[in-house]
Amino acid sequence: MDKLLKISNLIDICTERIGRWTSWLVLVMVILGVWNVTGRYLSRLIGNNLTSNAYIESQWYIFDLVFLLGAAYTLKHNEHVRVDIFYSNLSGKKKAIADLFGTVFFLIPFCIMVIIFSWDAIIASWQTWEISPDPGGLPRYPIKTMIIVSFVMLIIQGISEAIKNIAIITNRLPAEENHDL
Repeated sequence: MDKLLKISNLIDICTERIGRWTSWLVLVMVILGVWNVTGRYLSRLIGNNLTSNAYIESQWYIFDLVFLLGAAYTLKHNEHVRVDIFYSNLSGKKKAIADLFGTVFFLIPFCIMVIIFSWDAIIASWQTWEISPDPGGLPRYPIKTMIIVSFVMLIIQGISEAIKNIAIITNRLPAEENHDL
């Protein structure tokens, strides 16, 4: 179990770094959004286009990255939405059992299904070097690839959470360490 906890710790470190890096993308996205709006109005005043579809799509792509790459980080910090009518009243060990059950029977299978069902569309996008149909738009295949990357990251973080929950259930970790509410 100690080796598994070390693996879990390494996964958590990677997820934490990716999540913190991704959080900076929110600032970039906001700056792009402000530029897109400001540029549109300045363009009308000066008669010269200061924005483009590439800037607008960049803002969308960054939002996608924040959402997709932030999923594993959110799971690590136990911030995913859950209906906690019963969960909030459970002890730490019972929460660990519920989380382990949810991870093994819902989270990981769901992630695998998303990967399987999106695989063909992503491969087709790469095969055709898909780009946006809008003039000056960006390539779509890289951002579509992030669907698979993010769900693989979510599976890996789910494995880390499962390891920690098993450690809680077997009294190798204190329950409070993983289930802060």
